[in-house]
Amino acid sequence: MAKYDQSYEEVLRIERDTLDSLLTTVDRDVLDRIVDLLRTVKPNSKKVITAGCGTSGMAAQKIAHTLSVVEVPSFFLSPANSIHGGMGAIQKGDVVVLFTKGGNTGEIVNYIPVCREKGAVIIGVTEDENSILGKNCDILLKIVVEREPCPWKLIASGSIVATIAVWDAIAFTVMRHNGFTKEQFYLTHPGGSVGDKLRAGK
Repeated sequence: MAKYDQSYEEVLRIERDTLDSLLTTVDRDVLDRIVDLLRTVKPNSKKVITAGCGTSGMAAQKIAHTLSVVEVPSFFLSPANSIHGGMGAIQKGDVVVLFTKGGNTGEIVNYIPVCREKGAVIIGVTEDENSILGKNCDILLKIVVEREPCPWKLIASGSIVATIAVWDAIAFTVMRHNGFTKEQFYLTHPGGSVGDKLRAGK
């Protein structure tokens, strides 16, 4: 037995249970709406912009990357840079995905009036439908976890694992239903061991 086994197992079990709970807690109709919307992004020459602060920002960056890999043009827009001109990237018909667990993070709330004025679609990812983001987004994706695995139940960890898992499900569903091929994948990912495997399979 490893020295810190009890701690390892507690954290891993909580996060495993968090992922299991998504099968019954995530609204599938909302996922369908998001998938349908994202499938229109590339054909309509639009883009997805993600934003979040702290750990939510790290998740937002990863999610934007995954969407781009499967040919949904996406990028992360830093909340710090956005209020210094970066919001000029947001245009009519774009999809802006805002991540904030509590739904009231000031830097993220800043995006809402800009998106409204410019005619961008807001997807809000939060646990609180009564928050500022929850009440002011076009599509609310509510992700709630029973607890975070840190001793104070505060550090965003299980909730971020859950958020990334849900967006993986969204991205790969878009990929499947858009007919994304290995040839297209090779164009977007020619580097590294993934590129080597795709090249060998051509």
